[in-house]
Amino acid sequence: MAVYAALFLLVAGVAGVLTATAESPEIALENPDFEVSEGDPVEVDGETYTVAGISEEDSTVIGTLEQEETTELSETWTNGSTVSVDDREWTVEITGDDPSAFTLVEVLDRQAILESDDDADNQTVERDDGEYVAVTQGGETTLVPADEYFPAPEERSYTTGDSFEYDGETVTVDEVTSDQAVVVWEGTQTNTIEIEQDTTVTIGETEFIAHFPDASTMTLSTDIEGYEAQVAEIDQFEQYNSGLTRVLILSLFSVILLLSTTFIPSRY
Repeated sequence: MAVYAALFLLVAGVAGVLTATAESPEIALENPDFEVSEGDPVEVDGETYTVAGISEEDSTVIGTLEQEETTELSETWTNGSTVSVDDREWTVEITGDDPSAFTLVEVLDRQAILESDDDADNQTVERDDGEYVAVTQGGETTLVPADEYFPAPEERSYTTGDSFEYDGETVTVDEVTSDQAVVVWEGTQTNTIEIEQDTTVTIGETEFIAHFPDASTMTLSTDIEGYEAQVAEIDQFEQYNSGLTRVLILSLFSVILLLSTTFIPSRY
């Protein structure tokens, strides 16, 4: 019993030493196409991206690439809607079944006009025959029809192809229908690509494997086969290590079992 127990202890010792001293291989992309940090450029297929950030969230490192792209932007104004042009509010008016133009009609701030007139009440008066403004001059109050009191709203008409300033951009009338008007302009939009640890990502038309050796550095490599070989090597190491752990446990259990049997009294 002692010889077998010693043998199993020897096996357990060897398995324990191998398990404790073995170093797990780690992913290391050799000669990556890019090794970048926040703010660095990444140029792929003639397009330039910028590393907007590398952050760690819930123990997962995520990198973000951004690209500013010039593109045609558009905005649709429906018939009867209100838009802000030149710091003023306007109503979009489109008439006809097959229009090629629309009109912006100024939305008057009637309350501001009334409050700026010391002779007028701050509220209009409704009568059966219409809306009036009460104006007091020389102690005498007169009801002036609202249409006569308030100035005529400014109107601006635009046809297809016309350009004007809107929201800091020079926009062009691209299309007008009975329901809406479409204005277009050249602007920039930001394209964003989020990259997670050890995932493949397509940038432009090229596929990369991404790896973050630390929380501030991102490596990108087109050698996906090399990466997969390293992953297979790590999986194999973990299988061997798991096997040695099982050998260690079974060996120690066998030693305990053998030593326990020595104390069982003989029947003979």
